[in-house]
This record gives sequence, C-alpha cells and structure tokens, in this order.
Amino acid sequence: MTESLVALPSVVREVFATVQARNPHEPEFQQAVHEVLDSIVPVLERHPEFVDGGIVERLVEPERQIMFRVPWVDDDGKLQVNRGFRVQFSSVLGPYKGGLRFHPSVNLSIIKFLGFEQIFKNALTGQGIGGAKGGSDFDPHGRSDAEVMRFCQSFMNELYRHLGEHTDVPAGDIGVGAREIGYLFGQYRKITNRHESGMFTGKGVQWGGAEVRTEATGYGAVFFVQNMLGVHNQSIAGRRVAVSGSGNVAIYAIDKAYQLGGLPVTASDSSGYVVDDAGIDLGLLRQIKEVERGRIAEYAARRHGARFVEGRRPWEVPVEVAIPSATQNEIDEDDAQALIANGVRAVAEGANMPSTPAAIAAFHEAGVLFGPGKAANAGGVATSALEMSQNASRQRWNFADSESKLRAIMSDVHDAAFHAAERHGRPGDYVVGANAAGFERVAHAMLAQGVI
Repeated sequence: MTESLVALPSVVREVFATVQARNPHEPEFQQAVHEVLDSIVPVLERHPEFVDGGIVERLVEPERQIMFRVPWVDDDGKLQVNRGFRVQFSSVLGPYKGGLRFHPSVNLSIIKFLGFEQIFKNALTGQGIGGAKGGSDFDPHGRSDAEVMRFCQSFMNELYRHLGEHTDVPAGDIGVGAREIGYLFGQYRKITNRHESGMFTGKGVQWGGAEVRTEATGYGAVFFVQNMLGVHNQSIAGRRVAVSGSGNVAIYAIDKAYQLGGLPVTASDSSGYVVDDAGIDLGLLRQIKEVERGRIAEYAARRHGARFVEGRRPWEVPVEVAIPSATQNEIDEDDAQALIANGVRAVAEGANMPSTPAAIAAFHEAGVLFGPGKAANAGGVATSALEMSQNASRQRWNFADSESKLRAIMSDVHDAAFHAAERHGRPGDYVVGANAAGFERVAHAMLAQGVI
C-alpha cells in the first residue's frame, strides 16, 4: 500500500521519511501517518510555531509501546501463546483512550495505525481524552467461554499495570465485546483490589456501563452521514444504503439508517456479502451473527429474495449511501469507481481506514461526500467518554438522554471538520477538516505543556 502513496510537501517530507525508516515493515501505520501529514500542511503553514516546536515529530512517535506474551491453556489442556499489545500514543488532552482488538490479523503496525488515528478522533470529540490502542492476535471466534476467560485473565495479568481511570482507559473493538470486557474488568478488579468503574468502558449497563455505548459507533456514523447531507439540504431518508460487515458497527448502522428512513440493502463478512433489495431483515441478521455466530451466507439461505455473493464486497451494489463498517482498506479504487458509477452520494467510514488513498481521491474527484473514520466513527469513543463521566459522578443516564448527547457530539464533530476544511482553503474536504481540527487541538496543548 505504501508504494502508492504520493509525494509529500517539503514541510512534512522528512518526518515521513523518518517514520518509514523507523517502522519499515508497518504499512498500515505508514499509510495512516501519510494521510494525516498530507492533510495538515495548511495548518503548519499557518502556524509556524508548530513546526518550530517539533509537534509533528513528537506526535508520530508513541509515548509508550507495550508488547508482551500471553500464555493460556485451552480446553484440551494444551498451552497456547499469543502476543499482546498496547500502544499509548498521546495523553496531552487526557488519559489514554482506545479499544482492544482481538483478531488474528493484529500486529504492531495495525495497533499503531489505530492508535495514531485515535489521537485525532478523540480530540475531535472535545471530551478530554488521549489516544491509544491495543489488542492481541488471539481469535475468540469458535472458542468456549472458559477459553476466552482464561485468555482475558492472562492478558490482563500483564496489561493491568499500565491502566487506570486517570492513566489509560481501554474499551472494546473487533473481537472484544461485552463477554471479553467483563472478563478483563473482573481480572483487573481482582488484581488491583479496586473497583475503578471508569478504567474500562463498554461495560454492561447493570454494572457501570452507559446506555447507547453498544450502538454508538454505528449510530454515530449514520448521524454523520445525515449531517453531511444536511449541509446540502438532503437526507438519508428514501436512499438505498450499502453497509459492509455484520458485527456491532454494521448492525447498528443498519438500525439507525432504518430509523432515519433509509433502506439498508447489504451486509457482509469475510466470506462475501448478501444483498436484500427489500431491505436487510435486522432481526434475522442479529440472530445469525450475534446468537448463532454463523456466516453471512445463512442469511440468504433463510431470507426469500436475498442473495449471497461469495468472495466479493458489496460496493458493486447500486446505492446512494455507503457505510464501510468491516476493516481497513476494504474499499479500493475499483470499488470506489463502481460506487461512483452507480450514483453514490455519500460515504461515511464506520470502520477505521476502510478506504485506500486512491479510493478517497476518486471520491473527492467525483464530488462524493466523504466522512473519514476519525470523524464518522467517533461516536463509539465519544460515548465511552460519557461512560467515564457517569462513572466518575456515580450517575446513570437513560437511553434517550445518552442518544441525545451522542447526536449532539456527532454534530459538533461534523461542524468542527467542516469549518476547519473551509478555514484552510479546502471546503467540503472532511479528511483535511477532521485531521486539521483534531491536530490543532492536540498541537496547542503540546506547546502549552512543554517538551515532554
């Protein structure tokens, strides 16, 4: 992927060369850094004090990188060993905040790209939280509850020493849902002998979790689409919507799209995608993916009129709104061109960096409204920050109040990105706007706090 990256302006070229030299086998991290550096050039030109203060040089280097062994015993009594990670990128705005991902694809490059993105995403929310990410190459799929519990306990046996409600506050991500969070938090509480509700978010509502946290990323992505369309006096109502994935983000993006009058017609997993022109049956999708933990092909087998397309992605389906909600680099230039040819009007990234640089360039050239992940999927971490606030004040907010707060935060995120793009001479470019707005908040705080 990094071979296709365009040359950077001189003000950031040397920084990127250093990133490549120090991280030679980390293409995802290099791609994430490249996108940010390319888009903040107007900010650096307007603020020479950021250049003089070495802000960018410091930001691309994590404050701390933790990598550790995770030994555990499976149900057959066999010893297994996985690798654990936590990359704490920036705490200048508040305690480190970012999810844990359990998936076989996890490596240091992916964790660093996610953590780097998290700096600017978290800054955009205005919630006073820093950026971090973590996880493991452990795959919870097909494992028993007992195996998942033993893995989580071993993982936390090492990670706990780096966490705390004023230090680092993890949450869930791919492969880390309510079950995993429960086991992780329980082991942290056991080791530390402290019930710090605010040191882990995404908890069960019955024991300190926030309403809407489960729905927040998917809901937030749709709110962001609605805000982008609203600038042009349009709406998601009546529009066909393509959603990739079939996990937490995808399911609740489909849910909120329906609530706002859209017609979601696709869902997918690693085996392929389904298209249902009558609209995705959300109850059936949840039964297959959340209860039975089955494959997406089962949906087409049980739903009259739906069809399964093996080994492909849903971007060839004619839609007006696309919400990629699966994984990184799932929309390449060919996919983007297919969406454009079929009349897509708006794309909002529910996943982290699901569009390649060439795909993003194609969307911009075609005039497609494009909401990058650090803005469009900020709803999850924003609601995590609300959960931290509730834990700190020993309060509980109901679902309607929490959703109202989420909607307001996503509106603020949209407006911050929109106005930053205009301020820096790139009207309508939400990539530049999101990066610039988040970077400015972090950079001013770094200058104020000195060289640390």
